[in-house]
Amino acid sequence: MARANNVRRLARVILNGFNAYFSDFQNITLGAQSRFERADWGAVQESGHLRLALYKRKVIGVAEASTSLVGENVLKSELWHEAKQEYADIVQSHQNYEIAQTFFNSVYGYLFKHRKIQDFHAFVFALENKALDLDVNNEEISTIYPVGGTIKKLLERMFDDFEFNVPFENRERDINRLFDASVELIIPSFSEHEVIHLETLNSLFFRNKGAYLIGRVVSETTGVQKPFVVVFLNNEQGAVYVDTLLVRPKDLSILFSFSRSYFMVDSTVPSQYVRFLIDLMPNKEMFEMYNSLGHDRHGKTEFYRSAVAHTRETPKEEQYIIAPGIPGMVMLVFTLPSYNYVYKIIKDKFTPPKSMTRQEVKEKYELVKRWDRVGRMADTQEFHNLAFKRSRFSDELLAELREKAPSILEESDRGIVLKHVYIERKMVPLNMYLADASDDDIESAMDEYGNAIKQLAAANIFPGDMLLKNFGVTRHNRVVFYDYDEVCPLVDCNFREIPEPKNAFQEEQEMAGDLWYSVADEDVFPEEFRLFFSGNRKAQQSFEEKHADLYEANFWSGLQKDILEGRVADVFPYRRKIRFPRED
Repeated sequence: MARANNVRRLARVILNGFNAYFSDFQNITLGAQSRFERADWGAVQESGHLRLALYKRKVIGVAEASTSLVGENVLKSELWHEAKQEYADIVQSHQNYEIAQTFFNSVYGYLFKHRKIQDFHAFVFALENKALDLDVNNEEISTIYPVGGTIKKLLERMFDDFEFNVPFENRERDINRLFDASVELIIPSFSEHEVIHLETLNSLFFRNKGAYLIGRVVSETTGVQKPFVVVFLNNEQGAVYVDTLLVRPKDLSILFSFSRSYFMVDSTVPSQYVRFLIDLMPNKEMFEMYNSLGHDRHGKTEFYRSAVAHTRETPKEEQYIIAPGIPGMVMLVFTLPSYNYVYKIIKDKFTPPKSMTRQEVKEKYELVKRWDRVGRMADTQEFHNLAFKRSRFSDELLAELREKAPSILEESDRGIVLKHVYIERKMVPLNMYLADASDDDIESAMDEYGNAIKQLAAANIFPGDMLLKNFGVTRHNRVVFYDYDEVCPLVDCNFREIPEPKNAFQEEQEMAGDLWYSVADEDVFPEEFRLFFSGNRKAQQSFEEKHADLYEANFWSGLQKDILEGRVADVFPYRRKIRFPRED
């Protein structure tokens, strides 16, 4: 009887902890519209950091409560097997069934130090996702507007439903802009004989300085749909305005990219929003949508399940191999050729001149996780004690792991366990992309490379090592940074010009390649950035046509001044050329 009581109480403690976490998550999220309306960008950034830190803090609290409840029995596997069964019963009708399961896994993983994670006592493999397959406590998450009368009248009704607590800069102008864009970009997708309606999600999506209304136009005749996103910005003078209308699949994909920070969305049942978004963007994965909504821990669960499923579906002969490209000094990177992700392991010893510690590298990845990635840094999933079949590893990869990261590797006759792994979206390294690129593609990539550096800097991130091999090209030809071992806040750097030699001896030193001036750890000399193009003269010329200002110390110190004075830069997840004009 005592054991049964402990099982029930343990399951209930974890569920209560989850409900408390979700409530706090929602409370932070619900403030997003107010922060947007006040143009309080500092609070926007702070709330993002606070919400990201919330999950781990709640898990630790529940783990400690669980230990107090059952004492030394807390580390007995049989207890957790029974607790899992009890928990499965009590969350069966929970509206956030799937995220609650992940919370259980997190508490278990924390207590067992991410070891012995098996489906016997955790929700490793969910055979079905009831929150997606069933309408459990289903809510109306969208509003349907039948197209009766004029499109302009319909847009007016839509604006009435999404009234902000601050005025529009020019409501009539914005409706006219949207009407013109709809006539040009959406309406031609449907014939004049089709019956169509407009449907919008009831909650706005907030991120950085933007608010996004997500919707679609649907043909009731054929079922064909055309997604759209209305982008609202704040003029920082007490009014909002429509900045643009996004309708291309590419634009939606970039908006929900793995290189961007998570949205703040009032979604009481996130799975319903996930279902709607996947319907709009069928090329996206479920875990990507959970990540976008800020539920990255459950996104991690869904990612793991999809990764296992992909491996099982591939031929047994396909093996994990060392990822193509120039080997990193700090990270060992491998991949499955058919998979769109790479696995990154911190080496035991770094190649000189790299001199940081393993812990310092981990802290860099944690910094990137909580920072505003502005579409220019890849999100990562961090795993501990990740298990693989030994037969799926190539001999070359196994030899590399044994040599470069033996402390991370555990081997048995049939299995391999990697104690600490980062998983990241696979991209084409920029140096490899340029090797086979046309002149036009080189010019575009170098413009993207410069923009990536500038946007990271505007977000108070200095990449440190800006070699071309540390940037990747996505399927949308965007350039994204993915090597984080030297990142730091921009304001921590001291940007300097290289001093001129003052005497003949110093000139001799310059000719010999010796330094004639002192250099501190935080000193950065932008003039030296030309070295990043070593051997690729065409790429350097293309870069310097648009971004030569990156060689100037004054450019960087100017950005530092803006950041220190509290100015948050505008970084848009779409091209500036598609923004609406704001003149009346």
